[in-house]
Amino acid sequence: MSTEQYLDDVFTQVVARNGHEPEFHQAVREVLDSLAPVLDRHPEYREAAVLERIVEPERQVVFRVPWVDDEGRVRVNRGFRTQFSSVLGPYKGGLRFHPSVDAGIVKFLGFEQIFKNALTGLAIGGGKGGSDFDPHGRSDAEVMRFCQSFMSELFRHVGEHTDVPAGDIGVGAREIGYLYGQYTRLTNRWEAGVLTGKGLAWGGSLARTEATGYGAVLFAADALAYRGLVLDGRRVVVSGSGNVAVHAIAKAQQLGADVVACSDSRGAVLDERGIDVDLLRQVREVERLPVEVYAQRRGAHYEPGARPWAFGAQVALPCATQNELDEDDARALLDAGVLAVVEGANMPTTPKAAALLTENRVVFAPGKAANAGGVATSALEMQQNAARDSWTFEQTEARLAAIMHDLHDRTLETADRFGAPGDYVVGANIAGFTRVADAMLALGVI
Repeated sequence: MSTEQYLDDVFTQVVARNGHEPEFHQAVREVLDSLAPVLDRHPEYREAAVLERIVEPERQVVFRVPWVDDEGRVRVNRGFRTQFSSVLGPYKGGLRFHPSVDAGIVKFLGFEQIFKNALTGLAIGGGKGGSDFDPHGRSDAEVMRFCQSFMSELFRHVGEHTDVPAGDIGVGAREIGYLYGQYTRLTNRWEAGVLTGKGLAWGGSLARTEATGYGAVLFAADALAYRGLVLDGRRVVVSGSGNVAVHAIAKAQQLGADVVACSDSRGAVLDERGIDVDLLRQVREVERLPVEVYAQRRGAHYEPGARPWAFGAQVALPCATQNELDEDDARALLDAGVLAVVEGANMPTTPKAAALLTENRVVFAPGKAANAGGVATSALEMQQNAARDSWTFEQTEARLAAIMHDLHDRTLETADRFGAPGDYVVGANIAGFTRVADAMLALGVI
């Protein structure tokens, strides 16, 4: 059987076993499409059924999360934790609280996390979790009761040497605090390394909040430099206005870029004077209001139902959610002369859009490489917790910058070595896969 037929057969099995999970199918297909040259050079991966094993989670946990709202009504949500691969270290990946969360979403995110974590070079495996609970519009007391109920089951499956969750969409410092409080209550242990993204007063790391957005921009700067270009002076648009987006905007501005747009699920803002990060944080993080309010206070243009790609940019940073940049968006960016699309979110670009950008020689950096700064800094938080130590912001940011620079160069070198020079998708998939695959061979069939 040819390598291509073998890869198609593996994908067919994935679809058959995981029906109605299109995001997971998409994530697996994207990785498999890069692996033919690897399997041709390393037949031992195929002989040991590495692919058949790596697409199957080591463990999946689904559980009921009952809680009581402020009116005294009992509510029931569903909780998930997918522990995908532990060959490189404890499972590591965020918790997402959003109505869209289901088994397929968590599985796609966990699968991506395997390779992202491997690319950092750190000792962390891949996992992901969450719930279909929506924290927006809920009081602090309701969020606390939900988090306590969620952790009352999750605590059985996590630990600093087993599985270390972090935050993701809908899970910030508030939620992490409530989750950790319940964990310590149930276990009678101060085990700071069991969660990352904690508050600075109780085991968190400086620069962790900024890390994903900062890392994506550092990757973008390296990717432009590889082509003899600079970020300074470039027109940049960013999707989203949450933690990743806000810090991507801040870092891009720090490096001299002109960031003119951001968005939320309701619409997009165009601010030709440049996004005011302090005002955006006040509106989105403190007051928890839509970006339309930012536009009103700033006197900027707001377009309901829009995404920022129509505003034109030389550098686009999708930092919101999966499949948010489609083929039409890619065409709009191409018409405006886009140079680079660097993913700050997980799989935000559809396959057709990614192909169109690549065909037109646009720098395209997938999230598993470009947004790895967040999980890398989570691993640095784990190091500090294990040593009962705390680093300065400058120490942590320097480590982050070094990790992202090495990751960028390793991705490029791998792409070149396997006949796809300059292709970050191929380089990231192969570099992440081979590190995990070699560990799987070393540990045997488990």
